[in-house]
Amino acid sequence: MSRLSPVNQARWRRFRQNRRGYWSLWLFALIFVLCLGAELLANDKPLLVHYQNRWYAPLLFNYSESDFGGPFATAADYQDPWLKQRLAQNGWALWAPIRFADDTINFATAVPFPSPPSAQNWLGTDANGGDVLARILYGTRISLLFGLMLTLISSVIGITVGAVQGYFGGKVDLFGQRIIEVWSGMPTLFLIILLSSVIQPGFWWLLAITVAFGWMSLVGVVRAEFLRTRNFDYIRAATALGVSDSRIMLRHILPNAMVATLTWLPFILCGSITTLTSLDFLGFGLPLGSPSLGELLLQGKNNLQAPWLGLAGFFTLAILLSLLIFIGEAVRDAFDPAKVS
Repeated sequence: MSRLSPVNQARWRRFRQNRRGYWSLWLFALIFVLCLGAELLANDKPLLVHYQNRWYAPLLFNYSESDFGGPFATAADYQDPWLKQRLAQNGWALWAPIRFADDTINFATAVPFPSPPSAQNWLGTDANGGDVLARILYGTRISLLFGLMLTLISSVIGITVGAVQGYFGGKVDLFGQRIIEVWSGMPTLFLIILLSSVIQPGFWWLLAITVAFGWMSLVGVVRAEFLRTRNFDYIRAATALGVSDSRIMLRHILPNAMVATLTWLPFILCGSITTLTSLDFLGFGLPLGSPSLGELLLQGKNNLQAPWLGLAGFFTLAILLSLLIFIGEAVRDAFDPAKVS
């Protein structure tokens, strides 16, 4: 904190004074870290095995059934009762708290799929026999990574375009605005539906297409700040002294524009997560079988007799989006010049 400028120290104090936003930030960070380590929390393979005085790490390496005294050289199925018994008799295994991965089918349940919550499946199973809690962990990780990457890439493009338009103005600004007006009017969802019939949707494909049509959210904010700031006396003085345009934009104007930009980022991240969820819900998102919050909501809609599916997806999204909204409000208050410490 001592390395921060007095202005940033005041902003940090205002942010901490918003208790709801401050604790939402810590809770969101905790959720993100837990989801990044989803394999350590939900996995159908043991994290560590000690078998006949030898150590094995199934989480990192693949082992065959013959490595544990089996007759076949195929990949070891750690859910097989025979293999579980071998490990218990000749050593021990350290399991994750949830013994199911995102693609694990629980064949041991006595209730037809989707089965209700139980001691084995804490939030029940979905229509395909997958553990709901494990799929939420993996699906939340995909949603957060997709949202963060989409927010970062689209923000860089939007800030760059807005800075160029606002600084140079004139015909550059005029033609840029006309192009943005045309591009923003493109029916993004319709184009994704059309392209999905030609190209198999995937994580990177969805990221590319959503970036192509979603980079304009920050253009207006940055453009307005550059248009306002470029006429200030210190900018005119820098121009008269022969300072290059790129140096003026990066060092003298962009820091002012970033104040307004940072207040928008949590809300853009919120919209990015919603975009992927909506596409998955409509069936035009991630490939079939991928862990997804949108796919979980779709299963809840198609299986009204299993309310735990819809409720699990709803509360997961509600918590994530609410935390981001609270963080965004706190950041907005922290950067508000009208606020006093």
